[in-house]
Amino acid sequence: MGRVTAPNQALPVPPADLPDTLGTLRAAGHRYQTVKQELRANLLARMRSGEDRFPGIVGYDDSVLPEVERALLAGHDMVLLGERGQGKTRLIRSLVALLDEWTPVLPGSVLNEHPLHPLTPASRALVAEAGDDLPIGWLHRSMRYGEKLATPDTSVGDLIGDVDPIRIAQGRTLGDPETIHFGLVPRTNRGIFAVNELPDLAERIQVALLNVLEERDIQVRGYQLRLPLDLFLVASANPEDYTNRGRIITPLKDRFGAEVRTHYPVDLELELALIRQEADLVAEVPEHVLEVLARFARAVRESPSVDPRSGVSARFAIAAAETVAAGALRRAGLLAGPAGPPAAGRADPPVAGSPPAAGDGTVRPEAPVARVGDAVSVTSTLRGKVEFESGEEGREVEILGHLLRTATAETFRARLAGLDLSGFTALVAEGAVIETGELVSSAELLRQVGTVPGLAKALDRLGLGDAPTPEQAAAGVEFVLEGLHLTRRLGKDVTESGRTVYGGRD
Repeated sequence: MGRVTAPNQALPVPPADLPDTLGTLRAAGHRYQTVKQELRANLLARMRSGEDRFPGIVGYDDSVLPEVERALLAGHDMVLLGERGQGKTRLIRSLVALLDEWTPVLPGSVLNEHPLHPLTPASRALVAEAGDDLPIGWLHRSMRYGEKLATPDTSVGDLIGDVDPIRIAQGRTLGDPETIHFGLVPRTNRGIFAVNELPDLAERIQVALLNVLEERDIQVRGYQLRLPLDLFLVASANPEDYTNRGRIITPLKDRFGAEVRTHYPVDLELELALIRQEADLVAEVPEHVLEVLARFARAVRESPSVDPRSGVSARFAIAAAETVAAGALRRAGLLAGPAGPPAAGRADPPVAGSPPAAGDGTVRPEAPVARVGDAVSVTSTLRGKVEFESGEEGREVEILGHLLRTATAETFRARLAGLDLSGFTALVAEGAVIETGELVSSAELLRQVGTVPGLAKALDRLGLGDAPTPEQAAAGVEFVLEGLHLTRRLGKDVTESGRTVYGGRD
């Protein structure tokens, strides 16, 4: 992968007041700076102004980011080490925002050469010949980032370059730089180049990066080509990759000035903040359901049944939240169908909290609001994101189901500890049952519950406010019922049709 700019994204247009010739550039007082000098100056400017230095990066303020800032200020190339899903690539790409928004270039130069610092003989001759009348172009910082996912089939030609036989056939000699088709690294000259999963790169290919990191030049096809590249090189790697799929060769590790260890969110609030920021939710997901999913992800990460070397990506919790939201949207869509849901067998009269009827007597459509029961589906759909220990084969869904129940119980205690919920247990004490499930509407659930003492306080504790919608109230009721079951105060059964039945404790 090369540039960050999406294929259909329009390229930024330079402001009209920027210098358009080498002479006006010099007259404007422009000074040539290396990429690392740019990064240092712009980072310091953000520090002094109090501006967010790394927008969108969650959970690293007191650990990873200070180390990254020290590496940038020192002008060190760096490698980020961490398990999958810790935001390494996201952090690397955020560095682009620390470059100057616009930088001058020689038009048509594949090496993004600076007009005051040309590299190739042809460019130097062009600058000498045209002088101050030389037209210049401007390059946006979004176009100064190159990235390559390291794979075993990556070649030196992909990264550094190779001789172009067509140009040789046109009459150029092997010693002419114009015969070379440059690879991704030199094409990102005067920018930031990232190598993702560096240990997957074959060792003989890693050797090709030695000169880039230390001497800042490149060699192509056995003859010396002195091109003093101006780059900030950053790589990512999984610590286990040193021994599993490959390793970073010692001379290459030695040339990186900084090695920064990343980590998963250290506490629940950071896990929640990450889910809120990254999840693309197609339905409303109440806070208590998000908290269950955050605790669930952390429980999976800490489980002895899960291989700790592979880690459990932050994408696990994000995908779980998106799946739960999709379940709520599916319920709303199915309940709006012509047949509607199958009847629960109860015909209680409407009570307070039931959805209002429309003017023609019909009940208004179900709004998509996630419930804790919607989270059950993630144990099967997301098990592929988790690497289990070898002895747990065949028990993956069972293990995830247990951890989800544990996370739900912990959230129930954290949210509703000390609250009198006897109204719910009294409701079923005389043999009554409450049915819920994926296709049970909020109206149906609330009709079964009726007016329960303590319900308003429970909904307030869950952050659903003083006047929740029927769907929000149903989400709160289902969470209370499940929590009472998990704390052994209500019985629970699942019918053949998939509905969940809460009743008296056996």
